Amino acid sequence: MAASVTELFVEASELAESDRAALAGLLLESLESPPEVGIEAAWVEEVERRVKQIELGEVEAVSWEEVRERLRTRLRGN
Repeated sequence: MAASVTELFVEASELAESDRAALAGLLLESLESPPEVGIEAAWVEEVERRVKQIELGEVEAVSWEEVRERLRTRLRGN
């Protein structure tokens, strides 16, 4: 007999945080449809372009802390 969703959740909740995160990622991936042809190559090209821009000093990286603060400020309407 197959375990119920609730039983699976209870078992999964007892896993280490990193294992729960890995399981969550695998479950989300299982819901996704196969990527369109060329999508992965396009993402690799985009990442390489952005890394090159950073290395050449054309753009400046922003820390997560600064991005988070900007978002909070925007959400507060300031």
